[in-house]
Amino acid sequence: MQVWLQGDRVRGRLLIVVAGVLLRAHCGGAQTKPVEGNWRTPTGSIVTVYRCGEKECLKILQIPAGAAERVDSRNPDRKLQMRSLCGLEIGSGFKVTEDRRSADGGSLYDPMSGRTYSGTFIAEGDLLKLRGYVGLKIFGRSEEWKRVPEAVQTCEERAG
Repeated sequence: MQVWLQGDRVRGRLLIVVAGVLLRAHCGGAQTKPVEGNWRTPTGSIVTVYRCGEKECLKILQIPAGAAERVDSRNPDRKLQMRSLCGLEIGSGFKVTEDRRSADGGSLYDPMSGRTYSGTFIAEGDLLKLRGYVGLKIFGRSEEWKRVPEAVQTCEERAG
């Protein structure tokens, strides 16, 4: 009887170790996704994070059909207020980390306010956590975007 119980303990421990390894592999795989890719914003727009030179940039690929704003009407530069939001670069100059999961030191343009902020972002699985701020990171606002796994038609492709 004691031999049988020891066998159960060994099998139980082995099961726990195997479950832990599988869980770590599953979670670790989600964490290794890079910042590059297409992301859906809370307003429904799709923004792509892409390599531009040695840095990372962000560009609006798609605007929801019912969006109230389709042009950069809140831009402080009157000459730019009629430019389309579609295809607009809204982030630039981000230095990405070696593991390609986060980026810092760039600027984010918010077309809803017409303001530009310092920014940082990190990919955690299928979420991109952004922070835009003025001066210190505590003086800012955070937002989460969801990864869009499928191919995305750009505004230009949808219009043409």
